Amino acid sequence: MSITSDEVNFLVYRYLQESGFSHSAFTFGIESHISQSNINGTLVPPAALISILQKGLQYVEAEISINEDGTVFDGRPIESLSLIDAVMPDVVQTRQQAFRDRLAQQQTTCTITASTSGIQSNAPKNGEATVNGEENGTHNMNNHSEPMEMDVDVEIPASKATVLRGHESEVFICAWNPVSDLLASGSGDSTARIWNLNENNNSISTQLVLRHCIREGGQDVPSNKDVTSLDWNSDGTLLATGSYDGFARIWTKDGNLASTLGQHKGPIFALKWNKKGNCILSAGVDKTTIIWDAHTGEAKQQFPFHSAPALDVDWQNNTTFASCSTDMCIHVCRLGSDRPLKTFQGHTNEVNAIKWDPSGMLLASCSDDMTLKIWSMKQESCVHDLQAHSKEIYTIKWSPTGPSTNNPNANIMLASASFDSTVRLWDVERGVCIHTLTRHQEPVYSVAFSPDGKHLASGSFDKCVHIWNTTVRAGLEFILCQTTEKRQLIVICLWLCFRLEPWCTATGVLAASSRCAGTAPETKLVPVPQTAR
Repeated sequence: MSITSDEVNFLVYRYLQESGFSHSAFTFGIESHISQSNINGTLVPPAALISILQKGLQYVEAEISINEDGTVFDGRPIESLSLIDAVMPDVVQTRQQAFRDRLAQQQTTCTITASTSGIQSNAPKNGEATVNGEENGTHNMNNHSEPMEMDVDVEIPASKATVLRGHESEVFICAWNPVSDLLASGSGDSTARIWNLNENNNSISTQLVLRHCIREGGQDVPSNKDVTSLDWNSDGTLLATGSYDGFARIWTKDGNLASTLGQHKGPIFALKWNKKGNCILSAGVDKTTIIWDAHTGEAKQQFPFHSAPALDVDWQNNTTFASCSTDMCIHVCRLGSDRPLKTFQGHTNEVNAIKWDPSGMLLASCSDDMTLKIWSMKQESCVHDLQAHSKEIYTIKWSPTGPSTNNPNANIMLASASFDSTVRLWDVERGVCIHTLTRHQEPVYSVAFSPDGKHLASGSFDKCVHIWNTTVRAGLEFILCQTTEKRQLIVICLWLCFRLEPWCTATGVLAASSRCAGTAPETKLVPVPQTAR
């Protein structure tokens, strides 16, 4: 047996990445010198640390089932072990003795029961009541005051599913082309891919592989770094990608590398095109944000205002943007200005994400301090300080409704996704939570509205995607999409990039299309039946 500290550190590093702890993973990777190890990350399967822990747990359970002389122990443990149980001293002897004691108690109980079984054979069974003079009566279902909720599985036909295979490691992000049926995805295999999902193409979806390479010894070699951010320009002709190798890149939709943007001094956490399509904005671990000229690939201006890694950015208009950081601050900056136009302070922990509303008037931010805040350029303090989540808030999304949208007559909402396993919908005008969505069992990492704002999708580490109908007044109805595939992240990404093809929440099929790109094998829809709505 051979175990090195580099191997252990790498598995821990990958576990942190896969669990969504990107900032902790980065810090740990720097301190443990992951980049200097000889381990090829593309060969290590997802969930490797969990897999080896499970095998160790199974070994301890096997020990409990075998006596010291090698014979099989008389019986199996009644309950399985947890990781904490497995590392306790003398767990094998303790569990074996506990099982023997329990078995002896059960045998004693059976003996007493057998001796008295004939005495009360004609009496009502324990726990049974007499209803209307009859034994074993049942409640009148017609008089039941509340409808009973029953989950019914509805399988998606194979003809409605498209599985995109090709990535060799986790898929962190994906984005639909705004014009054509192209989907871009970014992965830990140091590639981005462009998938052609034209519904007129009956063959397997074609893919273009965008390999992220760095220059070493006069040659281009794979960077072996994660591609964690990407964004299409507004006319769908160019794709920008950001990588942990510190470079941003611009690609044509045909998969050709147009420019390499190299001024950051560390991993890039976020990047966005402006609406005009002439500039790209990036945020890096080097505490800076940069506006790039999309035509020349040159940096137009670097903004060194944060005192810690910048985590997210969002354009307000073609020249003004906001950025957030682990320094708990939000800066609003403008191209050509040598200082922030506004600095918002109030969060007490890392600010994970920021988003301008469709009109560009309000800025929403979410933080590890479990709060969601709404800011306005007209005042220094926040407009609303929304406190309802019980754990960190990972991401937020505005609905595409209200003024300045294609759905001006619908009320605008804000969705927040948290590590407390819930999604909350907020009425921003009143500053109140109008719905709490509680079907997930693990942290929620992704949320997205459909283009008409009538549906909301949420993706979680529990391998489930829920699709909610936001127009139901008495409570949101939902459809559950669940996958048993190990690489569930690509499923979450694909589902959470909505097309103009919402699922019908009554039938469990597409409302306006025969295709659902991104549904995985062994996927099921679980709608709430009419009687429970």
